[in-house]
Amino acid sequence: MSSGHAHSHAPAAIEPGKERPLWIALVLTSTFLVAEVIGGIVTGSLALISDAAHMFTDAAALAIALAAIRVGRRVADAKRTFGYHRFEILAAAFNALLLFGVAIYILFEAYQRIKSPPTIESTGMLVIATLGLVINLVSMKLLAAAKDGSLNVKGAYLEVWSDMLGSLGVIVGAIVIRFTGWAWVDSAIAVLIGLWVLPRTWVLLRDSVNILLEGVPSGIDLTQVRQALAAMPRVDSVHDLHLWSLTSGKTSLSAHLVSAKGNADEITRTATKMLEDKFGLHHTTLQVEKVPCKMASGDHRF
Repeated sequence: MSSGHAHSHAPAAIEPGKERPLWIALVLTSTFLVAEVIGGIVTGSLALISDAAHMFTDAAALAIALAAIRVGRRVADAKRTFGYHRFEILAAAFNALLLFGVAIYILFEAYQRIKSPPTIESTGMLVIATLGLVINLVSMKLLAAAKDGSLNVKGAYLEVWSDMLGSLGVIVGAIVIRFTGWAWVDSAIAVLIGLWVLPRTWVLLRDSVNILLEGVPSGIDLTQVRQALAAMPRVDSVHDLHLWSLTSGKTSLSAHLVSAKGNADEITRTATKMLEDKFGLHHTTLQVEKVPCKMASGDHRF
């Protein structure tokens, strides 16, 4: 029996000292988030408050990206051999639950307002939404350079991009209300923004829970991985195959390969290279056996 462990690193997310654009974007987004909530209350615009909830996802994505970068540099210790990477996922799951609550409140409040539309201060609504659009454009500019080197930063960039659409919606709504007096438009836009946020929030929660449960990462077909391993020369069978993520972008695999006549070291090297090239798996632990071990039956047979 022989086992092999291999790992190689994907490109570094962000080099030390180059986090400044993320911090600036986070400060701008967080500051305007507070201003948008206050502006929504003062002007009576539910659309602004709804857009603030959307902007909260931007701030959360930026904070998670920065936390992941910092945490990723901390070495594992004797108590936490996997380090602190799961904090990113716990934060993402918490943010998703919080956003669900906010979105449900906005939808309920919009329903109440459609029945009895309040007076909307369209000028203030227009000014605040325009400032929000400017903040989004500045944040997108700051994140553009780093988005291709980090999945976390790319996610934050896409969040800001989609929030820009929300700001445009509020601007259009403010103009319509100013010239027509249709106060119900504010609630309608709030509902549209809420419905825009909910599916993305569900995806965030689903993916976070899947990682916490050590489920198979999305985008990788476990059956294809098993078939690729089983099809290798000198490999008789595969069992105890596990595929999971410690955090986003850190996928691991472990498996037992049965080979009655093959060379264990050669099979391990070949399998590791194949998993990297075909599936992008850079952290694998493989055990090669002459005969199937007890893991090949019962609860471990998969």
